[in-house]
Amino acid sequence: MAKYITPAVTPFLPDGTIDEAAATALYEHLITGGIDGILVLGSIGEFFAITMAQRKRLISLAVRTAAGRVPIMAGTADMVFENVINLSEYALAEGADSVIVVSPFYFRLEPEQIFDYYDAIANRISGRIYLYNFPDRTGYTIPPEIALRLAERHPNIVGIKDTISGLDHTRELIKAIKPVRPDFEIYSGFDDNFVHNVLCGGDGCIAGLSNVAPELCHSWVSAVNAQDFAGAAKIQQTINRLMDIYTVGAPFIPFIKAATALRGVPVKNVVCFPFAGATDAQQQALRSILTREGLL
Repeated sequence: MAKYITPAVTPFLPDGTIDEAAATALYEHLITGGIDGILVLGSIGEFFAITMAQRKRLISLAVRTAAGRVPIMAGTADMVFENVINLSEYALAEGADSVIVVSPFYFRLEPEQIFDYYDAIANRISGRIYLYNFPDRTGYTIPPEIALRLAERHPNIVGIKDTISGLDHTRELIKAIKPVRPDFEIYSGFDDNFVHNVLCGGDGCIAGLSNVAPELCHSWVSAVNAQDFAGAAKIQQTINRLMDIYTVGAPFIPFIKAATALRGVPVKNVVCFPFAGATDAQQQALRSILTREGLL
């Protein structure tokens, strides 16, 4: 069955600390909206700009708020390898269902180095692990043959998030891995690829618009799982237009936050420095997009 997992934004107070009340409200918004799982500390969650103590606090808060109603996936990436291990162990001990680790960034890794990196993680962590391929941020991609070798070697590597705008790489992952590991979950990282992913044999997506409209994404999943292709196509077209949110400015994180706030979730217009919150003009652009699609 297809799934839609939300990479949740991280709400902050103006002093840079985590806004725990807003985070709790956001998780409730997602769960009641019917989302299939929550990823905390993904790229959209600004994991790269917050302290280890804040990351641990957010993981604990998400697990406690979800209380088993939906799985919690914890992003545990870090450029220090032992930090990845320690944070992963913490998340799993706290009750996270799984961890997801983007491959190291800044320096490009060769395929065998990618294999060695995830092989070492899987040897140290007994819980469920997702690979995370995001070449726009790492400068390289995880080749399908490397992902296949890891899937064959480690039963606890259970899936991958493939954040690539097209579907060609994701398609090759599906072709390579699914015949060997049918249980291996392959998710796209952009909302508009959801149906395409599923039709190719994947499992859905882990994508940011579900912060804004979890009920719409849930309806999309329901239509696809019921093989209601007319209904799925109608929502696809709505999602295609909602992708305009990503183009209001760069990077897109502040605009996902601002659009979520416009839907009534008390997420403040605060992002990690040197990013800036949405301007008045950008908020008006977001309001126009949401109004156009009947979300306001």
